Amino acid sequence: MGHTKSREVALAVRTTEELQKGLDDLRDAWKRDPATLPKGLTCSESKEGQFVLVAAESAFITIPGACVIKGIGAIELLGAAPAFEEGAKSKALILKATPEGWKFSVKFVPPIIRERNAK
Repeated sequence: MGHTKSREVALAVRTTEELQKGLDDLRDAWKRDPATLPKGLTCSESKEGQFVLVAAESAFITIPGACVIKGIGAIELLGAAPAFEEGAKSKALILKATPEGWKFSVKFVPPIIRERNAK
């Protein structure tokens, strides 16, 4: 039986000017010296030249209605549904700078549910 691999779900968010400034400052710092990135954050550029920031589970906290990236700021989550399933593992927040603006998504491994000895 195969297990579900990781999933990536787009997030509906509202950003603030402070968050935009924090992301722009982080991008500039990464271009100058990648070693200055806070622990748990990784940056890269896509083939299209778009800046991509990945925050590991240790670098962000999800609270009802918001997601806080340590050292950068908070993202207001729109909608009442949780960003990922209860018991999800290996969570990562992915932020991509696109010509239309920042795109936010979360990548996670859903919990494995075993139905052993079910009769």
